[in-house]
Amino acid sequence: MQLLKGQKADVTKGRSLGKLAVRFGWKAGKSELGIDAAAFLLSERGRCERDEDFIFYGNPLAANGAAEHKSSGQQLGTEAGDQEVIELVLGRLPEQIAKAAFTVTIYDGEQLGHAFQDVTGLYVRLVNLDTGEELLRYEYGADLVKETAVVAGELYRHNGEWKFSAIGSGFNGGLAALCLNYGLELEGNAAAGEDGESQAYARAEAAAAATMEAPVQTASLSKIDFRKKLVQYTLEKKQLTNVVARVGIVLDISGSMQTLYKNGTVQEVVERILAVACKFDDNGTLDVWVYDNEYSRLPSVTERDFGQYVDKHILNNDRIHKFGRNNEPPVMEDVIRKYTVEENDPTPVFIIFINDGGVVKSIKHTITHSAVQPIFWQFVGIGNSNFEVLKRLDTMEGRIVDNASFFHLDDIAAVSDEDLYDQLLNEFPMWIKAAKEQRIIRP
Repeated sequence: MQLLKGQKADVTKGRSLGKLAVRFGWKAGKSELGIDAAAFLLSERGRCERDEDFIFYGNPLAANGAAEHKSSGQQLGTEAGDQEVIELVLGRLPEQIAKAAFTVTIYDGEQLGHAFQDVTGLYVRLVNLDTGEELLRYEYGADLVKETAVVAGELYRHNGEWKFSAIGSGFNGGLAALCLNYGLELEGNAAAGEDGESQAYARAEAAAAATMEAPVQTASLSKIDFRKKLVQYTLEKKQLTNVVARVGIVLDISGSMQTLYKNGTVQEVVERILAVACKFDDNGTLDVWVYDNEYSRLPSVTERDFGQYVDKHILNNDRIHKFGRNNEPPVMEDVIRKYTVEENDPTPVFIIFINDGGVVKSIKHTITHSAVQPIFWQFVGIGNSNFEVLKRLDTMEGRIVDNASFFHLDDIAAVSDEDLYDQLLNEFPMWIKAAKEQRIIRP
């Protein structure tokens, strides 16, 4: 059954229906668009009475198993266009849930200049999970322009049965506007879009986390989840979704870096790079080194223990030599030793090397020497120092493959996550291809 805007249709009347899949499809006109589907489980008042009744990728499973969110990384269905799905076990929906609103939003649409005018092929279809039968389909969105959120449709109780209403109404203000519409109150100026996305997701994640045995950093985890999605979009764009890599970060801790450590910039860098490790590394860990004229190999960091990592493991660690002059080759040799001697494994290694200038020239020998190893060095220069040595990395001779890249950011804190990930992963695909051809890594 093909519905038009405003039409209603029976879903359960006249049929035995235990499990229902609400499948969402769309085509993004820009590869960087972040699009998410979600469900708000509502009371008769049309309100989401509990934060945990907001079902999305960060809170994918209702406490009683009545609703589950699945994304494109999981088995969704038989139709190629399906992007995300909300699966419902109708018999488990509590009596106080009178309606389920199904929504699609663009992440940070207003801030990033993205809107539904950049999206085509929007549809929602209802499928009987027990039989695979498509019950109805609603195609919508042709009238959307600047909106960043849309209510695709609603499933609602009527005389003891469930019906579906085709809505397709757009909202400005993204996810925050939807949350306010359904009674999830946000703090401060979130209604005006100030961090509304983060607050909305963090509320639901906090509710989900409350059911776990151990406490978690809910607000920070929300940021990590956002960043992991941006990394995923970048990986898809650069055709790296099937690549597994060990990920490490090397942090300059020479004297000129003191301000960046103390004002939280380095902690933020660790968190941003952790998202890359979570998507690339099969165990989701980020290996960490710091160096000035000495170096230290630090405990690896994961999304469960990254909070205050820099304070705990670096600034408050008296065993670490800090704020001296810089000397890169010793720490680079330790990186090579870890991945080729201690953990001799052909799995690719992606090293992000943060430096604020003045690297020693002998770094060239170390990079050339390591070209036969499964290690790619991505140097990131920050600040306004001299990066002449690093700028010549791409033209260095005497290597079997180009195993290093460099880009410069005046102020890394001012660069969006999206732009940072795009630059970080710009040359890595080319190295992967070349390293496979030379059998440095497995084809």
